[in-house]
Amino acid sequence: MSSSKAGKTKADAPRPGDPSKRTKTLIGLTILVVAAVTVGVAALLVSIMDRRHEAEDQFVRVAEIDENTVDPAVWGRNWPLQYDSYKRTADQAKTQHGGSEAMPHDPTAQDPRTVVTEQKIEVDPRLVQMWKGYAFSVDYREKRGHAYMLVDQRSTRRVTEFKQPGACLNCHASMPKIYDDLGQGDAKKGFDKLNKMTYAEATKLAEHPISCIDCHDPKTMKLRITRPAFQEGIKQLKASQGVKDFDVNRDATAQEMRSFVCAQCHVEYAFPGDGKTVTFPWKYGNTVRDEERYWNETGWNDWTHELTGAKMLKAQHPEFELWSQGIHARSGVSCADCHMPYEREGAKKISNHQVRSPMLNVNASCQTCHKQDEAEIKDRVAQIQERHIHTRNQASQALSELITDLEKAAKDPKTNKADLEAARAYQRKASFYIDWIVSENSNGFHAPGEALRVLNDANEAARKGQLALRGVHTEDLPDGSPAKAPTAGTGTPAAAKK
Repeated sequence: MSSSKAGKTKADAPRPGDPSKRTKTLIGLTILVVAAVTVGVAALLVSIMDRRHEAEDQFVRVAEIDENTVDPAVWGRNWPLQYDSYKRTADQAKTQHGGSEAMPHDPTAQDPRTVVTEQKIEVDPRLVQMWKGYAFSVDYREKRGHAYMLVDQRSTRRVTEFKQPGACLNCHASMPKIYDDLGQGDAKKGFDKLNKMTYAEATKLAEHPISCIDCHDPKTMKLRITRPAFQEGIKQLKASQGVKDFDVNRDATAQEMRSFVCAQCHVEYAFPGDGKTVTFPWKYGNTVRDEERYWNETGWNDWTHELTGAKMLKAQHPEFELWSQGIHARSGVSCADCHMPYEREGAKKISNHQVRSPMLNVNASCQTCHKQDEAEIKDRVAQIQERHIHTRNQASQALSELITDLEKAAKDPKTNKADLEAARAYQRKASFYIDWIVSENSNGFHAPGEALRVLNDANEAARKGQLALRGVHTEDLPDGSPAKAPTAGTGTPAAAKK
């Protein structure tokens, strides 16, 4: 017998009931798994309780508020953290491709502002040509924060030098109390009455820019829609999607409302009819083609172009529409998730009410979902916007050349009328599409692919307009606009006329 074997005794053998090393390992792993699961469940329960408390929106009621409480400072007594960030909408900051730093301004009787923003029509004079004969051709500045929305509207030359309807006030002031007062408790009647007033009359009723009451129910603090135009517009949009009788304040989800409250104003609209009713063109949907189809069908024209005689459409600021075509909307990401992100203030989690570019707050706005570092995120956004700006410049140049050719052709009595009208229809299309993108304030980021498609269609329409003036007519775009033109030359090409 070897010495190794000889050294073993019965005492060295495993005794009945003693766990082996393998069994001990299994027991240890089981304990770790149970501990991990316990911690996970506890974290989940804590998160659920946090969300429940957030939903209850606990606060110390210092001031009583109701439907007549328009001043945000009064609301701020109950919600000081939200009010503090709301006040910072007065801050001005410039990102790489948006916003504007504060610029000094000499005040006048008509424009008392001491600070303004960059004049866009001086940066790109093609905008003056595109809007010739319309108020935007004399004054179109970079946007500022919500704190300035009322004073900037009152002071723009578009208001001081042009007669504007009261309907313009709907998106530049705190409106619920104004509607109720004018309608004697009926907001819709008040809305209809305001639209028919002149802007000079209507603006006297406003004391504050957008305030807490415009988006929150003072009793429950739940988000709500207060603009009758959006209530009707979203009803039509939902109907186009197969959802009948949609009541936004009854049927919208909490997450939808985090975009809908913004979409009350950040949309395309016009004031058709004698009532100057603020109207959203969403009968067929809310793409640029859907809206163009609606305006063409109703025969709406914003103005007649001073240089060419074309009947024109003016786009407003369709951020909601472009966002609706993008990946963030498809993924369920709301406007507020990026522009009013949740932040920690001590032990509380609140929504930041500064309402600014996500590029000024990448950590809270972007990195909750995107794990790349801040530099990479900013570079990606810049790349999207630079490609967009390049394509927009190409489309704008094509439109500029069409307008130049059309102006000459309109003055030439030898120009064939059918050619001229076809070119004007193409100008209307190209201008509306470019304007739709220019007036949308994300530089294409809200839906990069859709923005490029819109600009490509605009470029094509402008070049087709130039061909039409030369007697060369091609097939219309798939959406059937502009009005069908001849498919063969009908006269002497304009370029050959002397």
